[in-house]
Amino acid sequence: MVSVEAMNDSSVTEFILLGLTQQPELQLPLFFIFLGIYVITMVGNTGLIILIGLNSHLHSPMYYFLFNLSFIDLCYSSVVTPKMLMSFINQNVISYAECMAQLCFFSFFVIDECYILTSMAYDRYVAICKPLLYKVSMSYQVCLMLTVGAYAMGLVGATAHTGCMLRLSFCDGNIINHYMCDIPPLLQLSCTSTYINELVIFITVGVNVIVPGLTISISYTLILSNILHIRSAEGRSKAFSTCSSHITVISLFFGSSAFMYFKPFPAESLDQDKVSTVFYTIVGPMMNPFIYSLRNKDVLVAMKRTVKKSILNRNFVIY
Repeated sequence: MVSVEAMNDSSVTEFILLGLTQQPELQLPLFFIFLGIYVITMVGNTGLIILIGLNSHLHSPMYYFLFNLSFIDLCYSSVVTPKMLMSFINQNVISYAECMAQLCFFSFFVIDECYILTSMAYDRYVAICKPLLYKVSMSYQVCLMLTVGAYAMGLVGATAHTGCMLRLSFCDGNIINHYMCDIPPLLQLSCTSTYINELVIFITVGVNVIVPGLTISISYTLILSNILHIRSAEGRSKAFSTCSSHITVISLFFGSSAFMYFKPFPAESLDQDKVSTVFYTIVGPMMNPFIYSLRNKDVLVAMKRTVKKSILNRNFVIY
């Protein structure tokens, strides 16, 4: 644990977040665009959580992980987006403690998502390649262990990143060229050595991207090989449609996050980093519910049933 005194080593008590852009003519349009994205994200993920909770035929491992994915997207979008919206309206000031808290929660939920996506890939592998062993391999206990493991890895990673950031001194530099307290822009402001931080980033990001990435790649290689051996065209189409939505989400999330962290942190690259970060912090959480629901017959059926029940119950109350 990092002592409270370590937090006081920095003479900076607050930071100024510059936001996504400094062009005045873009501030108001971008505010409404990202406000709309945030509302859609909240409604979409909350709706999917409620839908899975209310429909018993969705109480399976696949939707259990999807439930957790929606919860994580809901949380880490809320950690980032409100502060970003404030930066479009006026000067966005964030205290040192709030900045470290945002970094901690953001790291926690992003790492969680890595491992939940990995668990979903493993679930699809067992369902398609080992269907006879599915109930045993993806039992309630196994699903619970995978979920607890995902949250545990998130806690370890968040503690490592935040603990290393707390040891840095920021002296007189307090302007963050970003819309959130992310690691690269904070390292740019430090007036002490960031070698340990960069080493921790290399190790933790390496583990949390390479290990899930390899697991997902192996799972889908085996899935693809199995699908190609299915004789029925209908069976192949069903298997592909089941996996294509997950592959889309994985590509968006891991592609943008890998671009962000697997490179040096020169100051001139921070504007590119902001655009890259938007994809997996804001766009991804908005798209995930629609990617998984609009191409999923079970979710669409559950949606229709829930709407019908709601209408019938409302009519019953009226009469």
